Amino acid sequence: MGKDVIIACDFDSAQKTFEFLDKFTGVKPFVKIGMELYYAEGPEIVREIKRRGHKIFLDLKLHDIPNTVKKSMAVLSRLDVDMTNLHAGGTGRMMSAAIEGLTRPDGTRPLLIAVTQLTSTDEETMRADLLIERPIDEVVMHYASVAKASGLDGVVCSPLEAAKVHGSCGKDFLTVTPGVRFADGDVGDQKRVMTPAEAKKIGSDYIVVGRPITASADPVAAYERCVREFVD
Repeated sequence: MGKDVIIACDFDSAQKTFEFLDKFTGVKPFVKIGMELYYAEGPEIVREIKRRGHKIFLDLKLHDIPNTVKKSMAVLSRLDVDMTNLHAGGTGRMMSAAIEGLTRPDGTRPLLIAVTQLTSTDEETMRADLLIERPIDEVVMHYASVAKASGLDGVVCSPLEAAKVHGSCGKDFLTVTPGVRFADGDVGDQKRVMTPAEAKKIGSDYIVVGRPITASADPVAAYERCVREFVD
C-alpha cells in the first residue's frame, strides 16, 4: 500500500467543506472527516464527498462497550468509507468487536486503525491527568500491540513513534500520523510534530495534514508541497 497525504477537513459546515474541495480541480485528495463536520452535517456529508470521488478517513474515535461499538461500526461500514478508527484504550475485546461489526457480508471492510495517545498529549499530561505512570513510548507500543492482536490494520500515532511501531508490529502494520507541519509553519496545539519529509524518512504510511493546507492562502499548492515532500 502506497503512502498518501490525508487532508483534515476540519470545517463546521458542508458549504465550507465544498468551497475548499472545489479548489482541487485536477486531483481528488484523500480527506479526513472528523467529529466537527460529521456532527454538523451527519452521514450525508460522507455520502456526498464519496460521490465526488474522494477516499475518506472517518475520524470519530469510537470508545464504548464492545457491543455498542460493534453495532456502530456496522452502520459506519455501510457509508463506504475507506478508513475509520477507535480508541485503543477501549481494550482488545472492544477492538475485536469493532472488526466484527465493520466487516460486511461479502467479507470486505474499511481499514480500521486505533488511536494510541492523542498528539496533544505529552508524557507529563498523561501522568498528571490519566494516572499512567509508564513512559509514553512504552504505552504507545503496548496499545499498538493489542490493536494488532485484535485484528486491526494499524494505529494513529505521532510521527515520532511511527518507526518504533513498525519495529514492534511489522512494516505492514499501518501508521497514520497527524501532527505534521511544514518546517516553516506553526505547530498549533500539537505537542509531538514532524515535517512531511521527516515523516517519510521514518516510515509513516499516511500523514494527516490540516491547517497547513486548509488555512493556507493557496491550499492546492500546500497540498502539492506535502505530496512532494512525503510521497514523491
